[in-house]
Amino acid sequence: MAQIRELKKRMIAVRTIQRITKTMQMIATAKFTAALARAKATRPYTDRIRGLVGEVAAAAGDDFSHPLMKAPAAPTKRELVLVITSDRGLCGAYNGNVLRKGSQTIKGLKASGKDIVLETVGKKAVAYFRFAKLDVAEKHTFGDKPQFAQVEALAKRLMADFSAGKFDAVHVVYMRFVSNAKQVPEAMQLLPLAAPAASAGASSNYEFSPSGAELLNDLLPKSVIVSLFQAFNDAAVSEHVMRMVSMKAATDNAAGLGRTIRRNFNRARQARITTELTEIVSGAAALE
Repeated sequence: MAQIRELKKRMIAVRTIQRITKTMQMIATAKFTAALARAKATRPYTDRIRGLVGEVAAAAGDDFSHPLMKAPAAPTKRELVLVITSDRGLCGAYNGNVLRKGSQTIKGLKASGKDIVLETVGKKAVAYFRFAKLDVAEKHTFGDKPQFAQVEALAKRLMADFSAGKFDAVHVVYMRFVSNAKQVPEAMQLLPLAAPAASAGASSNYEFSPSGAELLNDLLPKSVIVSLFQAFNDAAVSEHVMRMVSMKAATDNAAGLGRTIRRNFNRARQARITTELTEIVSGAAALE
């Protein structure tokens, strides 16, 4: 009798967990759809800005230089690493993969003699690096839907600090969204900007007014801002799709466990009924 009551309690608990995970899966699906639309909407603009920088750079010539494209004149051997994670868990290996990539990046930079200034986005990164006994200089929280104004303010501060010579480079560790089935942890060098590649003959196809150098002074900061914003959008999409997959797996596992417990419950109940019938028949036979 005690075993039957225990199995019944477990069935109720599993059904409750299944309803919770199913609800979380539906919420994650809705958020993923919205985040994917935002990421797809910003991707063409980001790619076009980068392409335009390459075309204008070809027109500006090899003599053009910009503070965002070169390391400080007096290197400080200090580099900033920005790690983007989530505020909440239950999203599979999302945070684990990003934090592992972040740790590898930090270890590699330290091995080359660099001092690391660490900044984090998301509560999971704060908890991880606190456990790893690494100091976090700045903690940021942007939520499930990063706003362009917030990311722009962060990018401008990073550019100002880099131009002032506080850091030799700025790296961003995040989860790059490739497709629904593939998300890749990536360490992107945000600053200094790599020399943009332009297609052959690009400089002869356009006439720039004002000059290419003046246009680049405006385009390069925008390129940094939109690249960082795209990284945040990719991270948000990856988080939601991985949470959606994880909650679907949890829901399916709960359903399977519920069937197993139900089968054991039926067997235990049938065994009890058989035992009771046997006792009745044995008692009746003893009275004869």
